[in-house]
Amino acid sequence: MATVRVQEAASHRLDEIYRYTRDQWGAEQAERYITGLFAAFDKIETHAVTSYPVPAEFGVDGYVFRYERHFVYWRKLSNGDIGIVTILHERMHQIDRFREDCGS
Repeated sequence: MATVRVQEAASHRLDEIYRYTRDQWGAEQAERYITGLFAAFDKIETHAVTSYPVPAEFGVDGYVFRYERHFVYWRKLSNGDIGIVTILHERMHQIDRFREDCGS
């Protein structure tokens, strides 16, 4: 079974999501949302979440799925593990933000 590895940009996004959610709706809701995201990460390998290839204009070989108000970008790492690349809110400009997080 593949291990899910949260990469640096995604880790920063998780922190931002937690803080924003906590500040807007409280710590309990923030915990529930982050726990739900991690549960979704664990469903990638079994295809229990529906992922789609990242559009070609992103210039990255990877996949994306939606979790509530966020898009989770991930890819298969060379060792077979799953790398969570970044997590973007639905209102963020996807291509520019993705390139920023991936250093493209």
